Amino acid sequence: MSLSKVVSRDEWLVARREFLQQEKEFTRARDALNAKRRELPRVLLDKDYVFDTPDGKASLLDLFDGRRQLIVYHFMVPPETGTFCVSCSFWIDNVGHLAHLHARDTSLVVDCPVPLPRIQEFKERMGWTVPWVSSYGSDFYPDLHFKIDERDPQPPGISAFVREGDSVFHTYSTHDRGSDLLNGTYNYLDLTPLGRQEEGLGFPQAWVRYHDEYETS
Repeated sequence: MSLSKVVSRDEWLVARREFLQQEKEFTRARDALNAKRRELPRVLLDKDYVFDTPDGKASLLDLFDGRRQLIVYHFMVPPETGTFCVSCSFWIDNVGHLAHLHARDTSLVVDCPVPLPRIQEFKERMGWTVPWVSSYGSDFYPDLHFKIDERDPQPPGISAFVREGDSVFHTYSTHDRGSDLLNGTYNYLDLTPLGRQEEGLGFPQAWVRYHDEYETS
């Protein structure tokens, strides 16, 4: 990838200020889109989903942990490999400290449809502290991790829920590029002159590894 031209500081400031206007337009457009997302209708979930957790069996309502909102990351284990998704691991590595979500009455958990002992072993290897649950043997993963349109390849997904009393409602799900904004590494790379450096790869995340498998540089 070729770098941009070299200019004086004054010329750089002119270009940067012009680009700032586009960034502000994008921010306002994103704010408007976020507002529309909050206006989407919701669906009452009346199926009794059961999850395995380190503390025993739990319902979807239990996963809220007493808070009003819940975010669930649908972690994939592709059947063709039987291994934990590397791209999903990349996203979980980028989850911040949950105290900030909790301060806004929101819980976050990772769900994976494999037996809990496998999850616990992998979670320990990765050093993650974010809560994980297993929907193995339930319909939760296929029910919530669905295609939104025919072009959607159904990659790793994220869903949002809200509760009113003991009633749980599904409000939003996104897959594929819809989760880009949740990946801090990508957003940092987007600020650099070389960007994500994914041009010419077999697929965009072909460079991604489990964080303990990168070669030291």
